[in-house]
Formats: sequence, structure tokens, C-alpha cells
Amino acid sequence: MITVALAKGALLKDSVARFAIAGLDFSSILDPDNRQLMVLSSCGRARALLVRNGDVPVYVAYGQAQLGIVGYDVLKEHQMPVAHLADLEFGGCRMAVAVKESSGYKRASDLPPHCRVASKFTNCAREFFDALDLPVELVHLTGSVELGPLTGIAEAIVDLVATGRTLRDNGLVSIEDLFHSTARLVGHPLSLRLDSGDLQQIVDNVRSLDIQINK
Repeated sequence: MITVALAKGALLKDSVARFAIAGLDFSSILDPDNRQLMVLSSCGRARALLVRNGDVPVYVAYGQAQLGIVGYDVLKEHQMPVAHLADLEFGGCRMAVAVKESSGYKRASDLPPHCRVASKFTNCAREFFDALDLPVELVHLTGSVELGPLTGIAEAIVDLVATGRTLRDNGLVSIEDLFHSTARLVGHPLSLRLDSGDLQQIVDNVRSLDIQINK
């Protein structure tokens, strides 16, 4: 049986829709009364695991799921050994450096050396500031990183930005983007190599859908 890892939250509805068009109906997972974390497809030949976004590549890397859909931000932050199969081009957002609007900083390189930067994505932040040759102290937060500059624990933050409303509502402004993030289809490398055809057919269907959307 094919197992698919689906992320809770913003990517879930579109992820379910993509697999439905590719032949796997997991729509029951969207039922607000559903409390199951593992559901069978209507055809009975696949199942979906409902997991946190950051756990999708973990389940795929360890072979507990053969396919998954996850944000590029998670893939870049955690660098798990999964096969990157397709950019699905939904769930678009950007990883950005943000500061207090009153700070006067216009770009990331304006930040003072050795200042504190708060982020959930410390690996992405470290890579970015290392490329700038700007030494900073990274503060790992798991909750609302916008509080970093407001409380003084950090001079800046690195976080995902979609509409930018949360930043504006808290007096923050983004000053530089690290990269753009969208939902990605990933797979377990060994499962793909050993596949007898069923798994590849699903991948091809999702990819062909992506091609049709981009035409």
C-alpha cells in the first residue's frame, strides 16, 4: 500500500486536491469532525498520514511514507535525504528578514555585526548571513518570532511571510528576501527505485497536472 504524508495547515487542502486529481481521494481528512491521523483513500490502495509540516520529510526519509507534500522552506531548513520530485506551485510565501519599521534598516547588510536575530529557521538564517559575511547571534524561537524585535530579544527576525499582514500589525517590515517557498512533492529514494510502477504513475499524474497548470 502506498503511504502519503500530508502536512496539516495551509498546504492541506491543496495537497488533497492534487492527489485527488492524480487518482487518490483523501478528502475525508478535511472533514472538521475527523480526528483520525491516518486515513485510507476511497479506492483503498493508499493511505495518508496527517502530520506537522516539519515532519513530512522525516516520515518520507525514513520510508514510512513513499510520497509527501511539504514547503520548500522545510526542505531547505532540515536537509533530509528525500527525492525532490516537483514544484507544485501553491502555498507560495517568502523567507524574509524583518525589522521594526522604526529601525531605519533598509537591507540585511545594514544590521550591526553580532546583533541577535530570532528565527524558527536558524539553518536558513545562518546560511544567509554567512553568505553576507555578517556575524550574528541566532536566537531559536518556536512561537511568534515577531515578538523578538518588540521585546528587544532580537534586532531582526527571519521568518516566512505570505501577505505581510502579521508584520504590519506588529510594526515590522521586511527588508530582504532569502528565497521564495512553494509546496514540493517529495519521495523516498529507495521506494522510487524499487517501485513496480504504481508509485511512479502517481508521481507522473501529479507532474502532468503541474505541466497543465503552467501551460
